[in-house]
Amino acid sequence: MNQTQKKGNPAALLPIGVFLVIYLGLGLLFEYGLHMEMGFYQIPVVVVFLIALLVACLQNRKVDFEEKLSIMAQGVGDKNIFIMILIFLEAGIFVGVVGRDSAPSVAYFMLSVIPHKYAVAVLFLVACLVSVSMGTSVGTITLIVPIGVAVAQTSGFSLPLCVASVMGGAMFGDNLSFISDTTIAACKGQGVAMKDKFRENAAIAFPAAAVSVVLILILSLRSASGSLEIPDYSLIHILPYVIVLVGGIIGINVFVVLLLGILSGSFIMLATGAISATALLSSMGNGASGMFETAMVAILVSAICALVRVYGGFDALLNSLYSVFHGYRGGLLGMGVLVLLLDIATANNTVAIVMANPIAREMSETYQITPRKTASILDTFSCISQGIIPYGAQMLVALSAVKELGGSTSAFQIIPLMFYPFMLLISSLIFILLARKKV
Repeated sequence: MNQTQKKGNPAALLPIGVFLVIYLGLGLLFEYGLHMEMGFYQIPVVVVFLIALLVACLQNRKVDFEEKLSIMAQGVGDKNIFIMILIFLEAGIFVGVVGRDSAPSVAYFMLSVIPHKYAVAVLFLVACLVSVSMGTSVGTITLIVPIGVAVAQTSGFSLPLCVASVMGGAMFGDNLSFISDTTIAACKGQGVAMKDKFRENAAIAFPAAAVSVVLILILSLRSASGSLEIPDYSLIHILPYVIVLVGGIIGINVFVVLLLGILSGSFIMLATGAISATALLSSMGNGASGMFETAMVAILVSAICALVRVYGGFDALLNSLYSVFHGYRGGLLGMGVLVLLLDIATANNTVAIVMANPIAREMSETYQITPRKTASILDTFSCISQGIIPYGAQMLVALSAVKELGGSTSAFQIIPLMFYPFMLLISSLIFILLARKKV
């Protein structure tokens, strides 16, 4: 095993550095300097990546522009990138079809059958179920945080604890869902089946979730609680999510699973009169459109990474990682640290995974780490950081929802109570410590 391989060219990493400086710099300025609402998400990430791509194209005059176009096309034309984009679009259509009406129903159903003194733990579990089903932590937070605020206001439970519990549960699903963009990016970037990555992640995520529930119960049971008012709800719209979840776990092809979800969701929505046929088609289009930016990011990052690789940037970065992280477990930890730092810089775990994928793939080959473990580590560590950074979409959406409902809390009151990301970090480190190379 030769860990130094080629000499590498650190200057080739300039396009990635340009992206990080512009995106992080403008994000911090907008969010904390100009106090713009959702400041990080006012930045057109596609435009910033285009600037980074231009920088990559201007580098290395030894390679003419036509050859650079060919290199970029080969990077974008990778089979896994193509499959990733198709799954993104199909997942978007699925969410567009079934909508998000089922999430509050799941919450109110569980709150109606479980004693209200366990309400905060119920919020965490509901967020876990909803995010696994929907594949979006931000969407889960948007839907469940208002219920968490209502629980806090009517029962006397701590508002930061209720919000933190919802956010922790949302990150659980972001890490495990078969239709989450992070799962799609990690699995297709490493060429691994989603069911295999799910099994690896489950060994890390479920213990972290179990400990989180215990901690939530310890804190919440000390609080005085009143009665909860449960509005009317309907569970029929949850069936498509169940089909997708069960189909994914038993190993049915993801395209087939999502198609079954789309067909069953369309039938239920039309049969129950929840939507008209024309509106359903419009929802499908909107769902697919919602994935366009994610798909474009995957395309642009692939083009940039192809040039950076040819220029020697990846060799330079790999040599740096190899000098710090040694051996099988060191390789696993190095991948985790890499994607965690990229996520802190970009505030977007999908972007972080897409950027880390080619480097992690090289490391996995060097240290003989299986693709399923690589995909699992990338997804897990990106979710750890994304769940607790105060400028991430999850936190900003949660705080916005609390404010709209008349509540008052801050990111720094919520973060210490977000047990799941911290337990996930501990669980991941134990997983790496106990990992054994398969001979």
